[in-house]
Amino acid sequence: MSDDALTRIAEALERLSPAPAPSPDFDAAEAFVWQVDPDRLVPVERVSRVDISLLVGIERARDTLLQNTRQFAKGLPANNALLWGARGMGKSSLVKAVHAAVNAEGAPLKIVELHREDLPSVGRLLDRLRGSDARFLLFCDDLSFSHDDQHYKSLKAVLDGGIEGRPDNVVLYATSNRRHLMPRDMIENERSTAISPSEATEEKVSLSDRFGLWLGFHPCSQDEYLAMIRGYCDAHGVTISDDDLRAQAIEWQATRGGRSGRVAWQFFLDLAGRMGVNLHR
Repeated sequence: MSDDALTRIAEALERLSPAPAPSPDFDAAEAFVWQVDPDRLVPVERVSRVDISLLVGIERARDTLLQNTRQFAKGLPANNALLWGARGMGKSSLVKAVHAAVNAEGAPLKIVELHREDLPSVGRLLDRLRGSDARFLLFCDDLSFSHDDQHYKSLKAVLDGGIEGRPDNVVLYATSNRRHLMPRDMIENERSTAISPSEATEEKVSLSDRFGLWLGFHPCSQDEYLAMIRGYCDAHGVTISDDDLRAQAIEWQATRGGRSGRVAWQFFLDLAGRMGVNLHR
């Protein structure tokens, strides 16, 4: 084969090969979102979050996660954490608020959001984070799996780490409405139809056991619901009497069929709008 032919083949192969991804600039931001096709870490200029002092009714989970995050940020041993339980009770808000609180204490920490559908790419993400001097809180929101979902196997790369082990500079915080990350009826169905029932579901059910911290979130009481709204009002300068707040907030919760931190925030947004208060000043 002539040298010209070899040169053309080499050039064609070079065009087919993807260009090496540029090294991410971790100094560009304190928060990033992992995206694929192509793989990249996109900096987030402004993280959507509330101050940790405004999270009411979850004090035990708050204190536990805050301490674990402080340990990790200082290079001390820390656990992966699963925040599970009732919808709208501040699971994802707590993760973002804890990240901000630890950074405010002077212990630099990056947060990287990984979408559930991108779990198969987590190995490539870990390779990028492994070589950095920074420390990373890897955040996967609303995590759950169906009975035929194979994404959970990718999650083990973060929790167990395989041969290389989880990078020392990465910890995973995940939120889910389910403690075992898959619906109970699917767990029971697999147990009842499998030849070896215990083995059929052990791998999936035990996935949540690989998290060192389990933090449960439960529906809030009416007093906690009202305290959340009062906290938002005080923080943003919305003036309303306790009696008016109580009457309007309870009516709002009745229209929503329940109460939670999310319902409290939605009522506050409506209240602030009606009172002409600009929250973004």
